[in-house]
Amino acid sequence: MAHAEEEMSIPTVDLADLVDADRGTRERAAKTIVEGFGRYGLIYVANHGVDFELRDRLFDRFVALTERSADAKEALNRGDLWFQRGWTPPNTERAVVAGGQPDFKECFFAAPIPTDPACAIEHPQVYAENVWPDDLEGFEEDYVRLGRQLHEAGLSLLSGVALALSLPSRTFERKLDGGAHVFRLLRYLPVNEAQLAEGVVWGEEHTDFNVLTLLPGGRFHDPDGAPCERPDAGSGLYLRTRGGQKVRGVAPPGCIVAQVGQQLEILTGGELLATPHVITAPRTPGYTRVSGAHFLHLHAHEMVFPLERFRTPATLEAYRPPVLAGTYAIKTLVDIGLAPPEAIDGLGYRHYGRLADARASEEA
Repeated sequence: MAHAEEEMSIPTVDLADLVDADRGTRERAAKTIVEGFGRYGLIYVANHGVDFELRDRLFDRFVALTERSADAKEALNRGDLWFQRGWTPPNTERAVVAGGQPDFKECFFAAPIPTDPACAIEHPQVYAENVWPDDLEGFEEDYVRLGRQLHEAGLSLLSGVALALSLPSRTFERKLDGGAHVFRLLRYLPVNEAQLAEGVVWGEEHTDFNVLTLLPGGRFHDPDGAPCERPDAGSGLYLRTRGGQKVRGVAPPGCIVAQVGQQLEILTGGELLATPHVITAPRTPGYTRVSGAHFLHLHAHEMVFPLERFRTPATLEAYRPPVLAGTYAIKTLVDIGLAPPEAIDGLGYRHYGRLADARASEEA
């Protein structure tokens, strides 16, 4: 369990400082981002431009959606799209390195940012059209608006990363343009006494596979469904530092959370840390939690490999071989149980059958 001083040492970055007229202020803010991302893989963000009233209204609408019948929600279940759009049922996703327990949550996925239309042909599941409930007023509009606010905050942070690492300011933004960015709403489900005795957690320990994840905060609901304070001190987000220490993540009032994904760790040759994190359930039965996460991704054609200035024999060995981000996504979605194993068969050349057809025709 983390000590209070460890929790407080996770830095807070004010996005206003990244556009301050004083260069020294901008550089100090950028340095703080990289220091936080390097040790914790996570920072808190102030002056982020995210409207919390909008967030809370969207949470209300999402809770209403989750309370619909299983049959009603099943109409939004797009397992054929590897659950990258629409409703994801409970017990669907699994962490790659954990105890094997499916995540105890239900989710809704949509892309709030326009994607590259060519990639919809190349990667039809990951770059699919959004799926919306047609009878939940304001849900789509609020969803897209909040997702775009989080996206802009993420791009600002990445410009700070570029500044601190002496890279051109739009290094990461260019690589993300047209990517399969997705905003996810999550509802963690109530656990009972037996599940608590088994050590059930809401989300097994894992690292995100994207570039950067923005978390706008969440809220707990008591067994009667009313919003409430954290039911006990042990529930919520925990992360591991570079040294392996477990630290609780609690954003200061008014702040959001930003955490590093695998793609950003790889691009920086490990200077920044993909955050291992776990969502623990309350030790009191019956509570739920609703939250959100916006995932910024590389464009499918970008290479997941250390940028040139971070390439050394050690980083080349650690992060080999180079792989396209679109391929990286398919492999990861198979690993976590969202895409079927046969999705891997779609990689590489798929026209060997032409020779068999030609030979069969010749023999006929």
